Amino acid sequence: MSKLSNPSLLLLRNEEELHGNNILVINTNRDGFLLELSKLNPNATINAFSYNVADHNDSSQCANVHSFVDHSLPQLKDLDLIIYYYPKSKPEALMMLDNIRSIANKDTRLLVVGNNKGGVKSVEKQLKPFAEQFYKLESAKHCLLYEFSGLDAFADFDIKRYQSTFNVTVAGQSFSVVSVPGVFNHGKLDVGTQLLLENSTVPYKGKVLDFGCGAGIIATFLAIQQSELRLHCLDVSALAIYATEQTLALNNLTAECMLSDGMSNVSGQYHLIISNPPFHTGIATDYGIAERFLEQAKGFLKPHGQIQIVANNFLKYPPILEQQFGEFSTLARNTKFTVYQASR
Repeated sequence: MSKLSNPSLLLLRNEEELHGNNILVINTNRDGFLLELSKLNPNATINAFSYNVADHNDSSQCANVHSFVDHSLPQLKDLDLIIYYYPKSKPEALMMLDNIRSIANKDTRLLVVGNNKGGVKSVEKQLKPFAEQFYKLESAKHCLLYEFSGLDAFADFDIKRYQSTFNVTVAGQSFSVVSVPGVFNHGKLDVGTQLLLENSTVPYKGKVLDFGCGAGIIATFLAIQQSELRLHCLDVSALAIYATEQTLALNNLTAECMLSDGMSNVSGQYHLIISNPPFHTGIATDYGIAERFLEQAKGFLKPHGQIQIVANNFLKYPPILEQQFGEFSTLARNTKFTVYQASR
């Protein structure tokens, strides 16, 4: 168990507010807070939810906690306490706050906690008009804790209301993309992925893994390029898997989509693994996800299979590629990004 995060410590400083019979915690920090909450509420039903399967896996290890991972909240009834760790993405927060109001009742208390740098102050304007009572409980440890009660109901929450469609034109291909708040580079093609696609070498056929698929831009581009490819799309986020599925369907394409913490749910070997690997977790910068991916990728490549990735120039991936593959090549570079390729 890791050290309790500052938002969790702030919550526990206000333990008198943490009691309930049917509790839902959203976006835990994988820091042991659920265990502490269970100790405070030994007879309560405690539920945990995250869009992130790594959070879900961590929460599932806590005894007496019912954990859920999906693109929308489960239809839980009679919740008297909801604890929401405010995310970095404001559009994601707006969507989740609507989702929360769709399952809350007039007796549900909502605690919202977050880092000041993460924009938690925005929740005042976002939610205050929809709550009968609002309190700023405490400010400490560079965090804020709010309480809302008497929430207005939000009828018939549907994630489709929050999705947007945009057009991508890259390397001679044009297609439509569906995205939702909380997905990487929501609503646009990022510069790194564009550089990767403009310089990727696409096999004629075989199995391809799009690691960290986001809204499905890479997979859609490859499927249009070569119809014989068998595409697998992987992401840690249920929001990303949802967006990828919608993007593929919109373009009349198919692929196997999998929710996975890194390569943990991957089996078999691939002719190509392609990725703009993530290196952020919440507010903090986290290189571990991408580094573990690079360290494990070789074992999932067929003989002579290739890995192609794009990365910010400041990220120190070349030593990892050299250690794992012996040698690698640079396919493209600009002032911010580099496209690397290595073979088994």
